[in-house]
Amino acid sequence: MSEEAVPARGDFPHFLTIETRWQDLDAYGHVNNVVYYSYFDTAVTDFLVREGGLKSQQSPVIGVIVESQCQFRKELGFPDTIDAGIKVARLGNSSVRYEIALFRRGDEEPSAYGHFVHVWIDRESRRPKSIPQPVRAALEPLIVLTKG
Repeated sequence: MSEEAVPARGDFPHFLTIETRWQDLDAYGHVNNVVYYSYFDTAVTDFLVREGGLKSQQSPVIGVIVESQCQFRKELGFPDTIDAGIKVARLGNSSVRYEIALFRRGDEEPSAYGHFVHVWIDRESRRPKSIPQPVRAALEPLIVLTKG
């Protein structure tokens, strides 16, 4: 995602509702920057578990994050309801790039947006493996080509 291209709600085919928690706030009274990454991870992992059948504790092939980035645009606080939008910008053999945006309920512009990349690896050898077929099948409908 380029810095100039701020995503809109309509850019995302899947959403997860996340409620902020009191403990998410920092000393300045807004959601701490590291918590935004937790929201990103929660949105994607929830999708992978519910739609892709991921069983992270048993699966011989797991996804590890190798890259992440976030653009902060508006503060989130408590209590706030977040609509976390996810899409797939690239689906390779052993990696996937997710783009995520966090929208405060009712806002059309995101409070934050960014991406992260999962590389799927063998749990034991830690070497890249193909994305498991049920996960790939769940991710394919989320592919949205980035404009520009």
